[in-house]
Amino acid sequence: MDDLTIKKLLADLQNPSEEVRDRATQIFWEQWFCQKGSAGLERLQRSQALMDSGEIEAAEAILTALIQAQPDFAEAWNRRSVLYYTQKQYVQALQDCQKVLSLVPFHFGALHGLGLCYAAVGDYPAAVRAFHRALEVQPHALINQKLLLECSARL
Repeated sequence: MDDLTIKKLLADLQNPSEEVRDRATQIFWEQWFCQKGSAGLERLQRSQALMDSGEIEAAEAILTALIQAQPDFAEAWNRRSVLYYTQKQYVQALQDCQKVLSLVPFHFGALHGLGLCYAAVGDYPAAVRAFHRALEVQPHALINQKLLLECSARL
């Protein structure tokens, strides 16, 4: 995706029209999941199916192998972060979120995840910063607005 398209989609995420925002969100997710073509997408889908069936170690192995083979595949890092978060491995999840953001600084999923991880470990100032960053990208995201208020109340 070229810089002009990214700028347009980022602007669309801030549009008052929910339809426009939803379309931009969907395009970003499709681009991130398909960054490495059908083979990368299939591995992400396989890891998700394994997670859904409770085969966490097998899902983690697929994602780790994918990351080792293609360390610039931001969504592989993001999916592994989700896996770690669901397993309450918050430090590992944070590290993977940070890697995603080093590759795609506007990855709203990773920004949201970063805030969730910081909140889970009780670092509410960092969670507030993460949710603020997420809202800079997606200002209409109600879940991040809610989480920002909850974390701010804990300061």
